[in-house]
Amino acid sequence: MDIKEITSKVDHTLLQQQATWNEIKEICDDAVAYQTASICIPASYVKQAADYLQGKIPVCTVIGFPNGYSTTAVKVFETEDAVKNGASEIDMVINIGWVKDGLYDKVLDEIKQVKKACNGKLLKVIIETCLLTDEEKIKMCEVVTESGAEYIKTSTGFSTAGATFADIELFSKHIGPNVKMKAAGGISSIADAEKFVELGASRLGTSRIVKILKAQK
Repeated sequence: MDIKEITSKVDHTLLQQQATWNEIKEICDDAVAYQTASICIPASYVKQAADYLQGKIPVCTVIGFPNGYSTTAVKVFETEDAVKNGASEIDMVINIGWVKDGLYDKVLDEIKQVKKACNGKLLKVIIETCLLTDEEKIKMCEVVTESGAEYIKTSTGFSTAGATFADIELFSKHIGPNVKMKAAGGISSIADAEKFVELGASRLGTSRIVKILKAQK
């Protein structure tokens, strides 16, 4: 697989708590150099990054991150604020406790409210697969399909594990035709990235692929 095909699917990510503007700016520059799908950064840097990039690369940010248990009203406000500041893509974390309680209607309603707040921008729904059973993952495939969100995403990268090939294979069997898949968390090699793409992932949330390519120069 051509490396440009892989990088074109990468959401080049920096979400560590200690991220500085200089580091975010480097992420922006690298994303332009390697023509990644987007950069995925903390909400506090969205406006600065959007102004800096001037539309060269879409800016993605995270909502309800990383635990997902903010109220729906807070997630909606976060989303509206991010879009106003120049975010083109939103990655939201579901309320995992609601999934564990079987409150799928509440999860669905929340995703729909966040989708509306996106005002036409792309929405990816993080379900944190490492905390869910296969039955819960399948149910979330159905919920995300019904919600109108464009993507289902495996992981935040801040929990007990990241994306697995098995999860992407499971998603592919249970999502509707309107939903794409994003693998995120722990993608540490070109081979891993290639395998996720082969399994059907349209996006890869990772910081390491670009770092590997830079190191090879």
